[in-house]
Parts: sequence; C-alpha cells; structure tokens
Amino acid sequence: MEKSFNGKTVLLTAGPTYEPIDPVRFIGNHSTGKMGFAIAECFAARGAKVQLVAGPTNMKAHHGGITVIPVTTADEMFTAVKRLAPTADIWVFAAAVADYKPKVVADRKIKKAGAEFTIELVKNVDIAAALGKEKREDQFAVGFALETDNEDSNAREKLIKKNLNMIVLNSLNDPGAGFKHDTNKITIIEHDTTTAFELKQKSEVAQDIVNLIWERLYA
Repeated sequence: MEKSFNGKTVLLTAGPTYEPIDPVRFIGNHSTGKMGFAIAECFAARGAKVQLVAGPTNMKAHHGGITVIPVTTADEMFTAVKRLAPTADIWVFAAAVADYKPKVVADRKIKKAGAEFTIELVKNVDIAAALGKEKREDQFAVGFALETDNEDSNAREKLIKKNLNMIVLNSLNDPGAGFKHDTNKITIIEHDTTTAFELKQKSEVAQDIVNLIWERLYA
C-alpha cells in the first residue's frame, strides 16, 4: 500500500541560522540542510503540500509540491513558522537553529583592536518548544536532537519538554553521521518506544522518518 500524505500539509524547517554580529560577520553552524530537504522531497513525492522554511543553504527543492520560504536568522525562522504552523498537519523541526545571538548587532564592520574581543550573547527563542505550547491534538510534531553526551536522556527530555510526538536523535559520535555528510545514522525516540536505524544515505533516512510518521498517523 502506498503510504500517501495526500491532502496533508507539512511544515518543515531545515538548514542553519546565521545570527549577525556586524554587516560582515555572523554566528552560524555547519548544517547544510541536506537532511531537511531530503525529508521535504520524500513528503512531497507522497502527495503532501510542503512548506519548507530554510536557513542559508545551497540546497534546492525539486518537487513542485514544495514551497521554500528562505530565512536567515532564528527570529525570522520563528516568525515564518508561527505564521504557517496553525494550518499544518505535521511539523518537522530539522533546522539547526542557533541557540544564541549577539545582544547588539553593529551597523558597521567592527574594526580589529586589541588581543581580545568579547561579544555578549542572548538566548534565541526555542522554536519547537514555543510551538509545542500551541500544538493541537490533531497535529503531529517531530523534533531533531544532535547530541554528543547523555544522548538518549537528553533527547527524551526534549521530547517531553517540547511536546513532541517523536524526536530524531543524531549522534556526532557516529562516523558518517551529522553535518556535512551524505549519510546519517539515527535513532527515533518516542514516548513508549525507540527505533534504531543503520547508517544510510540521507535520502534513505528521510524515507525511514516519513514511513514511521505515516505508521503513527495511519497504521
């Protein structure tokens, strides 16, 4: 049986966020958006309408069922997601959102001076947690956790705290997993079950994630 998402709207975040320091510099991370875009293609191929809110990335969406909403900062991503979330059936938070941003953004390039330079950072909004407070019973939310220590317990804590239905755990301790790879090795943690997968191409990992979401919704 074709595991179809016809008539469903999926809200997906992908890629990094860039938090400006001045007009030249920013705080960012190594996320390429590959995993998020692979999931978007997978959902669209199965009939879903996909709203893909993407941070700065070289990735392109190929399926006609995907609308890309480009953003740069965590605040911009939050604004877009907040607008689209109420009408989406499934939320997938695959973006690597910066936890902090500079408190003050300089409007001109900061000149080099002295041996040390300090930037004061303030916390960004936790998008998945903020949306989790507004999630309806008929909505299905999936988060991502990239961990290096106490992986399972940290991911499980996020699952509960952010009101998610499932969380996809990436370990940076696994060779070939995480940023800048075409492969990934994931464990999907739910409230009452855990499913571990082998190292696979990100396109195959996307299929595994989407299949499990379908099973939880329709099987």
